[in-house]
Amino acid sequence: MSQQKRDPATLDPATLDPATLDPATLDPVTLAVIQNGLTQVCNEMDLAFVRAAFSPVISEALDRSDGIYHRETGALIAQGELGLPVFVGTMQFGTQEVIRRAKDLRPGDLYIVNDPYLGGTHLMDVRFVKPFFYEGELFCWLANTGHWPDTGGAVPGGFSANATEVEQEGLRLPPVKLFKAGVIDEEILSIILSNIRIADQRIGDIKAQAAALTVGERRLTALLDRYGRDTVEAAIAELEARAERQMRAKIALIPDGVYRGEAFVDSDGVVDQPLRIAMTVSKADSTLTFDMAGSSPPCRGPMNSVIATTRSSIYLAMKHIFPEVPINAGTFAPLEIEDPKGTFLYAEYPRPVSGCAAEVSQRIAEAVFAALTPAIPDLLFAAPAGTSGNFAVGGQNPETGRGYVMYLISGGGYGGSRDGDGISNGCSTIGISKTTPIEIIEQRYPVLVEEYALHEGSGGAGRQRGGMGVAYRVRLRRGSARASFVMDHGRFGPQGALGGADGGVNVVEVERDGATYHPPHRSKDQDILIEAGDTITVRTPGGGGYGAPLERDPALVARDVRRGYYTLEEAVTRFGVVLDPETLAVDEAATAERRR
Repeated sequence: MSQQKRDPATLDPATLDPATLDPATLDPVTLAVIQNGLTQVCNEMDLAFVRAAFSPVISEALDRSDGIYHRETGALIAQGELGLPVFVGTMQFGTQEVIRRAKDLRPGDLYIVNDPYLGGTHLMDVRFVKPFFYEGELFCWLANTGHWPDTGGAVPGGFSANATEVEQEGLRLPPVKLFKAGVIDEEILSIILSNIRIADQRIGDIKAQAAALTVGERRLTALLDRYGRDTVEAAIAELEARAERQMRAKIALIPDGVYRGEAFVDSDGVVDQPLRIAMTVSKADSTLTFDMAGSSPPCRGPMNSVIATTRSSIYLAMKHIFPEVPINAGTFAPLEIEDPKGTFLYAEYPRPVSGCAAEVSQRIAEAVFAALTPAIPDLLFAAPAGTSGNFAVGGQNPETGRGYVMYLISGGGYGGSRDGDGISNGCSTIGISKTTPIEIIEQRYPVLVEEYALHEGSGGAGRQRGGMGVAYRVRLRRGSARASFVMDHGRFGPQGALGGADGGVNVVEVERDGATYHPPHRSKDQDILIEAGDTITVRTPGGGGYGAPLERDPALVARDVRRGYYTLEEAVTRFGVVLDPETLAVDEAATAERRR
């Protein structure tokens, strides 16, 4: 095929030379158009899901993802640019589990599954997996994941901080056909809705999730109609091969050797002892091997991680380091991961796992960053806040007589890097999810958000400081409710890098009847009874600092003090910078003396 550039709109599959079906010689313009077309299919599924969903955590916080997967292997073909990174691996593994169990497939069939031990995360992440047929033959699988605000269990929202078995966390669904030939199975639906809270809202999310896959079917059919099945399959094979080559080229930038890092989970919510993640990364040629032997054993509480989430956490960590590499199964081929059996990073039934996707996953990524920072310091950064801030409140609104489950996630500070200070109030390491807008929260639930500000002083000191976390306070306005938290970095702040200081820790306070309650596990607790007028305050972690704090430009320290990020005293104790208390100008002589 000629390599001459052509307008993609004029490409006609009927004129394509058979040689183009060899992935290695596929026309580059056609390849680029198909690559973007596959991504756009996923983007449109994401947008359809968001716009139709009932739950604010999906429609506003964007806790969801859509993708396309290989018909036989379940390998990732494409994922939308708007999807959560942590779902890149888990949806692939989940689709593979569905393929192993699928039988008697027909157009319109749709499987539902949330079993953590079958390629999943926690029970609240519910996956829909649908076979896609083109011209009567199975071409691929379409799948999406949405975070349901509740799937039953001991506490509203599913984040049972004290759970000791998975049944306490909610309803566990193996792969079952929720839709058969396009018709919903009312009996399976009734079982699901009878075991979760606020069932009338979940039916809206179910229909939105299914509709998103229908949009994907239409868009993918149009792409195949335009370019033909053989050409699209050749493009998919070539895109996977290119992604693998790109990742191997990036890995080649890392010097050969063995690198070690570690990270700690505060506690498991039951036993107040830290859980260690020991990460050994071995680089040889263009392959990275990850070994987590030496990590803490399985824990009693819900901070165990299933293997799908553990693997996906390493995938997303490497994507953070090398963001230019496109996402498909080839991206992860050079990453060899040893199964960490016998540790809390390889959870098996019936270990509780509600904290794995949103919290432990981020500690795993942090351990990868810590291991590789000495090898490629210019490409890495200090640790980010590393917690999703899972906060759920459930009760009945006496004004409407209806039950509710409010689930919030919150941002935190990013770590500093060679190129600059960390971002304040950034989204979590594992996703693009954002805090639900305050106006929506107050409209949907009987609460008042009295404060939403930066967590001043939380950014770790460094040549490039960490970003600030956030501080918010929520007051219950009516009735009584039960609150639960599964957060992290309350004992240890996010790690600094290359001499930088750790970021500030997560802080949770509950004001009840004039008394202040601090959870015994810092930022983990469940079933806290609150009444009208009581408040909950959360201050999220800041990012770690990068480089020695005494090397920070004093003018930048003065700027940060003027902005209220640090106090005059913190400027001195953290950065060695003395400021005039009236003008906030740098006292150069005193600063030089302090920094000696």
